[in-house]
Amino acid sequence: MSNAVDRHVRELVAEGLVKKLAQGMYYVPRVSSFGPVPPEDAEVVGSFLRDSDFLVFSPSAYNAVGLGTTQLYNRTLVYNHKRHGVFKLGNRQFDFRVKPRFPKKLTPEFLFVDLLNNLEQLAEDRDAVLRQAQSKLSSFDLDKLKRALSTFGSVATRKRAKGWLSA
Repeated sequence: MSNAVDRHVRELVAEGLVKKLAQGMYYVPRVSSFGPVPPEDAEVVGSFLRDSDFLVFSPSAYNAVGLGTTQLYNRTLVYNHKRHGVFKLGNRQFDFRVKPRFPKKLTPEFLFVDLLNNLEQLAEDRDAVLRQAQSKLSSFDLDKLKRALSTFGSVATRKRAKGWLSA
């Protein structure tokens, strides 16, 4: 056994026991009855950030809020406190965004607020989504929605929602 770690890792990759994900990142592939299974997004992101404080989701999750959004997005967002930019890890691209606050798990209220925060970046009919958002307010738990607005909402989102709630 030698101290040449790089050589040993290359040998393991050549044997197929380890797969390279990105520079300096490797994983041991799991095998299902359908073939090799890639690592979970949360595992990859956690290893890349060397942190567990992040939120991974696709903008397609906004469709679950019920505001008439229908687009399917081929990107994965990562809200975190450390890295910003688009990084390719394995065969996936992750859009890392530094955010001061984000929840541990997705909630309908957070998705509603985040959709309004990011409306300009989405391939949706902006006016139709805003009309739906205003009419859907009553379907949310108002205490949770107000808490999500104050914690995660941009100034413009908070101002817009305040106008809707007082109307």
